[in-house]
Amino acid sequence: MSKSFYKNSIFYKKYLGPAFKRKQQKQENFVSLVFLIIKICFSLIAIISLIKLGYSSKVRLTRLREIQDSFSHEKYRFNVFTSRFDDLFSSEGEQRFMKDQDQIISRDIIRVIWR
Repeated sequence: MSKSFYKNSIFYKKYLGPAFKRKQQKQENFVSLVFLIIKICFSLIAIISLIKLGYSSKVRLTRLREIQDSFSHEKYRFNVFTSRFDDLFSSEGEQRFMKDQDQIISRDIIRVIWR
């Protein structure tokens, strides 16, 4: 007997057909579940990576801001010291320097000024 006879028979339609369809449906559901789990895992990895990237960018920007503030402060100090040094070589710069030194020394210390 041919295979088509078995497929068209009442026995196949009644008992083997639905069982095969259920088995095939279970396999499709299993494969769909596996792919869904893989998609969820990849989504979690992407979200965690974005969070880590955002945090490291925030830390980097904070450090760069600190460095910029420190540079600005040191640049200001450099300009002040440069102008004070240039004042030494101007007319009567030595006298102004001595007056500044008097203000820096505290009052209870003996001062000796060589002229």
